Amino acid sequence: QGQLVESGGGLVQPGDSLRLSCAASGRIYSSGIMGWFRQAPGREREFVALIRWGVGTTLYADSVKGRFTISRIKAENKVYLQMNDLKPEDAALYYCAGGSEYSSSPTHYPYWGQGTQVTVSS
Repeated sequence: QGQLVESGGGLVQPGDSLRLSCAASGRIYSSGIMGWFRQAPGREREFVALIRWGVGTTLYADSVKGRFTISRIKAENKVYLQMNDLKPEDAALYYCAGGSEYSSSPTHYPYWGQGTQVTVSS
């Protein structure tokens, strides 16, 4: 049984950047799809971005398109989320997830990390 461990969250000001990392062990990445989701207090978990581990195809939520970039380094078994021009509405607990379906629904991801907190405030 593998695990996903996120890091890189923190407190930033609007307009700043952060890079989140997700370390995957136990060959979770071999399921094929790695995704980032986020959940703010009182709100449902929402899709942010995903990447096909093999070929690198990506998909983004409209709310982050053009500001966030998902990538992976196969040799490191890591997935990254570069977040630029952060806005207060981006504040949330960010989760890394692994699955086998090219899907933006969290129900299609059986593997989850514990999350890393991103706070955007002036």
